Amino acid sequence: MAAVPGAPERRRIVAMGGGGFSVAPGDPALDRFVLDVAEVQRPRICLLATASGDPEAQIARFHRAYRDLECDPVHLPLFRLGANPVDLRRLLLGQHVIYVGGGSMLNLLAVWRAHSVDAILREAWERGIVLCGISAGSMCWFGAGVTSSFGRPRVVEGLGLVEASNSVHWSSEPGRRTCFREAIHAGTIGPGYGVDDGTGLMFAGTALVEAVSARDGAGAWWVEEAGGQASEWELTATRLSAPASTTPLSIAELRGARERRLRPNRLGGRAAGARD
Repeated sequence: MAAVPGAPERRRIVAMGGGGFSVAPGDPALDRFVLDVAEVQRPRICLLATASGDPEAQIARFHRAYRDLECDPVHLPLFRLGANPVDLRRLLLGQHVIYVGGGSMLNLLAVWRAHSVDAILREAWERGIVLCGISAGSMCWFGAGVTSSFGRPRVVEGLGLVEASNSVHWSSEPGRRTCFREAIHAGTIGPGYGVDDGTGLMFAGTALVEAVSARDGAGAWWVEEAGGQASEWELTATRLSAPASTTPLSIAELRGARERRLRPNRLGGRAAGARD
């Protein structure tokens, strides 16, 4: 569904390279940022930890991170539906934020499709529910991502809400980066984003609005074929403070930030050239 001309874009995605609540000591500024994007008082936020098989440890870390914030956190364990039946559509469409944890992107999408969760999430996006996630929970929203589910990094197809491709753990897992660049160079996938741990990309509709970072030195890059090689352009990232501001950011403010911070040709930053 295309946005109505002149109407505010309500479809939002926050795609994070890694980190967040899932690893110690965490990235509390990113945790708060996804709540700010919801633009409501005390948002309802639901964790989908499907990519890791709904592990108790990840679910517990999520609740520890969000229980003291101005929100109402819940989780949806798809691997335990037999013991705890849930109306999936009603639960998910009743949220303000749906947060997808890390793990296997390949397995994540297979389980979602088995339960028709992929269709529910697309509907949630169209309704203006914020979709966000880390690692596999970030790449799933894009046209393609890089999974390590096969052992060596390999490109797999995502849900395609954002047409561009995406690769996470950009600096910490160089094998993913190499795979991503080679796939773009070969034309196997289209151009896209490489994102560090502790860094997030905010999309309004399918347009990048802003890059944010909760860590010193962490960033994001646009990668595309240029001059016979896969070239990288570093995006200018807003450094989030910790604790982050509790004042919700409007889409208009975020669009303004995009105009100020991203290069006129939308890539921003500087060309980094080809490197492995």
